[in-house]
Amino acid sequence: MNKSPSRFLFASVIFLTLALLGPSVLAAEQAVIAPLAERSLLLDLEQVGDKLIAVGERGHILVSEDSGLNWSQVQAPTRSTLTGIFFLDLQQGWIVGHDQVILKTEDGGTSWQQVYQDIEADSPLFDIYFLDDSHGYAIGAYGQFLESFDGGRSWEGRWISEDDFHLNQIVAMEDQLFIAAEAGMSYRSSDRGKTWTMLSPDYDGSFFGIMPLENNSLLLFGLRGHLFRSDDAGDNWRQIETATEASLTNGLKLKDGTLIITGLAGTILTSTDNGLNFTLIQDPQRKGFSRMQQSQDGTIIASGDFGVKMITLSGKEQSEGRTK
Repeated sequence: MNKSPSRFLFASVIFLTLALLGPSVLAAEQAVIAPLAERSLLLDLEQVGDKLIAVGERGHILVSEDSGLNWSQVQAPTRSTLTGIFFLDLQQGWIVGHDQVILKTEDGGTSWQQVYQDIEADSPLFDIYFLDDSHGYAIGAYGQFLESFDGGRSWEGRWISEDDFHLNQIVAMEDQLFIAAEAGMSYRSSDRGKTWTMLSPDYDGSFFGIMPLENNSLLLFGLRGHLFRSDDAGDNWRQIETATEASLTNGLKLKDGTLIITGLAGTILTSTDNGLNFTLIQDPQRKGFSRMQQSQDGTIIASGDFGVKMITLSGKEQSEGRTK
């Protein structure tokens, strides 16, 4: 396998493959409670009931219970950069990050326990997904694919491809799983992850996100503003114009049906026709977005290299979060 040197590319990328290959930090250390943690690099953001939970550099885990207006930092058993978060229900959740750290909560994110790490692997994990309270997957750099059958208490590694392409995001659509990867690759499994089929849109660059829609439709996006759509679960793809060369990082469907795809340089793409066409909005600060979520009161919250903030779809910033 052809392994490139580890490096930390630029702080504005979410769980972008190259951006998350920084030097290891001892995962056994406790995260430091930082007064300005809400302004640090935050790489993922999840809506859990009436709470928002954000994760990022130096083991930061932040929780907001007022739609992103105020944030409290939660103690974490690691100082490793945290890159991905997934909640199965209101109580059970997992976080992955550098040093192949995997954390778990059983109380809705109030407290976290480390259930796995492999500092020597030198391949950070980028995303995590659980089918149910037993069966889950964690994916990351250099083709890392970990699988758990006991709720994340133990993990087994294997390869899903002959290549060692970075695996960036894993999502589910009905009874199928999909992975966005680098080198123009994506993967699909129809048997709960036992086997994977390679899907190859006509593009050689990295894909950082994949977004399921209705009726077997998917959006796949990544480097230099490249966005592809499939209406047959990934068998065929067509490119969609985005009017940007900024890398695209994540997707969100709002309560009114509007689709949002975010990216670097303050890029926000919106669609009101279920992803057939997109309009470009540019955030005035031009900072990189990692993730967006819509709170229960309808507020749109963004995370990225600026930390967390409220935004409007006009691209104008409403306010930054505040740490209690």
